[in-house]
Amino acid sequence: MKDLGELKYFLGIEFARSADGILMHQRKYALKIISELGLGAAKPVATPLEVNAKLTTKEYDDHLGTSSDVVDELLPDPSVYQRLIGKLLYLTVTRPNLAFSVQVLSQFLQQPKRSHMEAAMRVVKYVKNHPGQGILMSSKTTGTSEGFCDADWAVCQHTRRSVTAFLIKLGGSLVSWKSKKQTTVSRSFAEAEYKSLTATVVELVWLVGLIKEIGNEVQLSVNIHWDSKVNYAQKAVLF
Repeated sequence: MKDLGELKYFLGIEFARSADGILMHQRKYALKIISELGLGAAKPVATPLEVNAKLTTKEYDDHLGTSSDVVDELLPDPSVYQRLIGKLLYLTVTRPNLAFSVQVLSQFLQQPKRSHMEAAMRVVKYVKNHPGQGILMSSKTTGTSEGFCDADWAVCQHTRRSVTAFLIKLGGSLVSWKSKKQTTVSRSFAEAEYKSLTATVVELVWLVGLIKEIGNEVQLSVNIHWDSKVNYAQKAVLF
């Protein structure tokens, strides 16, 4: 083994150090995706997905009797879409703002349609806005931990399942996040919110245990913020 100096680049992730902390980003990787898709001259977009976008599976279209739509036919080579989603999944390592969009598009890997490919291309155009955006691991740690969570009730029009989303900050730095469809159907908005809260607590308990195991102190209690409609005014306290 030999000392290669300060870490600057590892598995497509770049590290930039400053007095504020360490910035983790994937600018080179993002620009490579943009170049491979021929979107170098494309106009960037403001959002990763269109507002109220209705992406459906082929089985859902067949059930509704709309599979004859030539404009939204199946892609002749699904591997192109599958490779693109795989690249976007890796991009979420430093881009939490892509987690929901990639979660939605990952549901159509088996039989992707043209509308799915167009939606994935839109995500890349969104990345083009700030290809060097990433996560700052702050040097000004506070020793506190907190979680933020929310749920999108019955957002999946195929299964009517809700989506859980959360992020967790340790010492002021973002360390964990997720956007995932819930495993069961929630019968009310409140039920979906509590499932999201449960998933956040599970992740927090694991992280606190991990930090204690490696010999670091965790300041308790830990606050969890939910319900964005009231600006995270409600809190649940752990431990």
